[in-house]
Amino acid sequence: MPHLESFGHVTILSTNTSAAPSTTSCRCLHGDSCWPSDSNFAALAARVSQPLLHPVPPARPCYADDPSSAACAAVTSHWTDGVWRSDHSGAMQAPNYETFTFPNGTIEACYINTTLGVPCGQGSVSVIGVDAREPADVQAAIKFAAQHNLRLAVKSTGHDYLGRSNGRSSFLLWTHNMKNITIHPTFTPAGAPKNETYDFAITLQSGVQWFEAYNAVTAVNRTIVGGASPGGSVGAASGWLLGGGHSALSPSYGLGVDNTLEITAVTADGVLVTASAYRHSDLFWALRGGGGGSFAVVLSVTYRTHPAVPAVGVFLTASSNTSVPNPALRSATTELVRLSPALTNAGWGGYADLQHSGSTWELTLFAIVPNVSWATANASMEPLLSFVRGLASNSTGDGGLTVLIAETLPFGSWAEWYDALGFNSTNSETSSEVGVNVELGSRLIPRSLVEGEPELVADTLLGLGVGFLYYLVTPGGEAASLGDHAAGVNPAWRHAVAHVVIGTSWAEGTSEADIDVLRAALESDTAKLRSLAPDSGCYFNEASRFEPNFQQAFFGSNYPVLKRIKAKYDPNDLFIVTKGVGSEDWDDSLTCRL
Repeated sequence: MPHLESFGHVTILSTNTSAAPSTTSCRCLHGDSCWPSDSNFAALAARVSQPLLHPVPPARPCYADDPSSAACAAVTSHWTDGVWRSDHSGAMQAPNYETFTFPNGTIEACYINTTLGVPCGQGSVSVIGVDAREPADVQAAIKFAAQHNLRLAVKSTGHDYLGRSNGRSSFLLWTHNMKNITIHPTFTPAGAPKNETYDFAITLQSGVQWFEAYNAVTAVNRTIVGGASPGGSVGAASGWLLGGGHSALSPSYGLGVDNTLEITAVTADGVLVTASAYRHSDLFWALRGGGGGSFAVVLSVTYRTHPAVPAVGVFLTASSNTSVPNPALRSATTELVRLSPALTNAGWGGYADLQHSGSTWELTLFAIVPNVSWATANASMEPLLSFVRGLASNSTGDGGLTVLIAETLPFGSWAEWYDALGFNSTNSETSSEVGVNVELGSRLIPRSLVEGEPELVADTLLGLGVGFLYYLVTPGGEAASLGDHAAGVNPAWRHAVAHVVIGTSWAEGTSEADIDVLRAALESDTAKLRSLAPDSGCYFNEASRFEPNFQQAFFGSNYPVLKRIKAKYDPNDLFIVTKGVGSEDWDDSLTCRL
C-alpha cells in the first residue's frame, strides 16, 4: 500500500518499490574491465558543449616540467589562492582531499614540495569528466554515469571538508563554469500565486562564487545572505546552500536555506526540474540543507535579496601573555558566550576565534548588525565591550588582559563591512584556510546550554588542544525563528546560538601514522564538544567525517524523511557522498553496496 506522510509543508508518497536497489552492487571504477571504452567517451564528447576533462592534481606542472619552470612557479605562487584553486578541476581547497591512502597506510599524492621525492600520483582526483556549461551537459553526464554505473563526483569549487567533491577513479561532473547571474526586478517562484512576488531576487548558476554574487547585488543596492571567506571563493549556489548556509547576516535574515525561493536541478534519471515550495516541494525541502551530492545536481538557485541598509560593525581583540588561559581571558570568553543569545536576538552576527601560540592567547570578534540605529547597536554590544575593557583595566601581569581594539564603527552597508575585513579581494585568500592539509570537528551550541552554563561552555572551549577554534555567532535570531522542519537543514540550527569549529593541520609528507595521531587528538576534542550538547548536531559542511552517528549529527530528526525523498528521486543511489543521505548503505570507499 502507498504510504502518505506530511512533514511541515512536504507530502511524500512512497511505495515499497520506490527504493529498489541497483542490480549491480559495485560501481565501475577506472581500471576495471567495465570502464567505458574510448568510443563510449567519444560518443559522450559529441553530446556535450566542451571537450571532456582530464583532471590532474594542481601540482602536476612541477613534475611534468622542470620545478624551476614558469608553469611550476605559477602553481607555487597561487597555491593558497582559493579562487585559483576553484578554477582547476583537479584541485580541492584543502590538498589532503586530493590524496588517497591505501589500506597499508601508504599515501598517494602530488605534493607541491617536490624535494620530498614522492612521485606525483592521481590520488583521489577524478580521472575524466564533463565541464558543464549548460543544462544539457549536466543531463548527458548524469545519463552517462548511470548507464555505465560509474562512481560519480559532482564539484563546483572544491570547498569541502568531507572530501565529497571528488573520488578515486571516479567520473567528474564539474559545474564551476556555470556562471550566469540574473537579477529579477520582480520574481514569482514556480507554481506560486501570482501575488507572491519578491523584489530583486537573484538567480545564480551553480558555479557562481560569493565574490561574484556580492558584486552583482551590490551593483543594484541590495544585500544577500551569504558566506564569508577570504577572496569569496566559496560557491554561492552549490554545497554552501545544500548544507544549510550560515552567514553573519543569519541572525537578521535567516540561513541561506531560509532565503531560497527556487532551485533548478537535474535528477538521477536526467530530468530537469524546477523545485519550489509549490512544485516538487519535497525535493525543494530536501535540497535546502539535506546535503550536497545526495539528491540531484543543482543548476541554479534563486534567492531573495534585502535592501542595502546601513550597518554597525564591532571589532574586538584581546590578548593575554600566558601559556594557559588566565582568569581574565576565561572571564572575557565566558561573557561572550553568556551574551550570545542577547546579541543574536538583537541581530548581531559574526565570527569569533580563540587562538594560542606559545605564551600568547588571543580572543577576536568581528560582527555586524544591519538596519538598526547607532544607539540601538551600541546598547546591545556595549555590555560585552565594557566588560572586556574593565577586565583589562583591572588586571596586570601574567593574569592580565590587553585590549588591542574594542569598538563599534558605522558602515554604509553590509558590503562596506565585508570589504573592510578584506574578504572581497580575490587576491586575499592566502591564509591558513586554503592550500593546507586540514580536518575539522564542530558542534552547534544550543541556546539552552549557553543560558544555563556559559562557564562550562567557555571552560570547555579554552581546554581544547586543537590547532584553531572558531566561535561563530551565526545561528540564533531570525535563523531560529522557523520550525525544526521548515527545511531539510539540521533542526539543531533552530536551537543554537553558536557554531563551534575546531581543526588540525599538518605539513606535506607527514606519514599516515602521524596524521592519525593528530586526527585522534582532534577527535578527542570533538568528543568533548559533543558531550557538551549530545542532543544537538553539526553543520554538515564544517564537521568531522568521523562523526560516530552522522545521521543524527548532520540531519537530526529530518533524516528518515530525507532518506525517503532520496529514494524517490534517486532510487539507485547514483548520488552518494561521504556521510551523505543513504551512504550508510555503502562501504567506506562508497564503491560497493552493503
